[in-house]
Amino acid sequence: MKLTRFGILFILLIGLLTACAIEDSTPKKDTETPTEQAKEQTPLQESAPEEEEETPGEPVKNENEYYSGIPRGKVLPATIVRVVDGDTLNIKVNGREETVRLLLVDTPETVHPDKPVQPFGPEASAFAKETLTPGKQVEIEIDVSERDKYGRLLCYLYADGKMFNELLLEKGLARVAYVYAPNTRYVDQFYNLQKQAQTNEIGIWSIENYATDQGFKDETAENPSTGSSSSGKCTIKGNISSRGDKIYHMPGQQYYDVTKPEEMFCSEEEAQNAGYRKSKR
Repeated sequence: MKLTRFGILFILLIGLLTACAIEDSTPKKDTETPTEQAKEQTPLQESAPEEEEETPGEPVKNENEYYSGIPRGKVLPATIVRVVDGDTLNIKVNGREETVRLLLVDTPETVHPDKPVQPFGPEASAFAKETLTPGKQVEIEIDVSERDKYGRLLCYLYADGKMFNELLLEKGLARVAYVYAPNTRYVDQFYNLQKQAQTNEIGIWSIENYATDQGFKDETAENPSTGSSSSGKCTIKGNISSRGDKIYHMPGQQYYDVTKPEEMFCSEEEAQNAGYRKSKR
C-alpha cells in the first residue's frame, strides 16, 4: 500500500510525540550549585574557641617568674622547722635541717647577743611565727650565692604563693639591707615596697629616724607597741653547725667568744627546749 504524503507526516508526528512522552517520564538529576557541593564535601569542624582577653594592668606571670620579666633562680621545696626571729628560721630541705637567712631584708633584733630587743622586733618575730608555722610546706629560691659566711642558706621564701621577704617590707616590719652583689635579683622591687611603707609611715617607719641605712637606732629603749623596757640581755648562745647540730654555749666556755649565735637564750632549760645541747667545751 502506498502512503500518501499526509500519511507520512502523520507517522512522523506520532513518533515525535512518543519520544517526548518517554523523556518526560525519565527521573531528572538534582542540580546543585558549586557552593552547595563544596559544603557537603568539607568535613565538619568544631568552632575555634574564643581567645580570652587579658585584664589590663595585670602582669602575666608564669611558673618561672614571680615578678613579671625576671626569671626565678633555683627553687626547692622545704618544710618549716621553727622561726628564730623575723628574718631567720630553720627549715628542712633535701632531708637535712638548715638555718635560713632571708635575702635583702633586715628586721629589728630580738635575740642579738649584744643588743636589746628593738622596737617592732617582737612584732616581726610574731608575724613570722604566725605565718611560718612548724611543718608548713614552703618553697625557697636561691639567688646566685647560696650561703653566707656563717654557713646559713640565703634565700627568698614563699608561703602560700606569696614571698615572705616581700610581706615583711609591705607591713613595715623590715628594711631593705645587706645588698651585696650578686644576690640582688629583686632589690629594685624591694626598694619600691619599702618606699610605700615609708610613705604610709607604718611599722618601723612610724618612729622618726629609727630605721636608717646603717640599721636601727639602739637609743630607743621603749617599744612603742608594747611599752616594755628592753634592757635585759640573755647570754646563752645557740648555734647550728654546718652539719645541722644545735649547740648552745655558756659564758666562760672555750668557744663562747668566737661563736656567732643564731639565737640567744636566758636559761639552759630554754635552750634545751628549743632542741639545743650544751657544748662539751
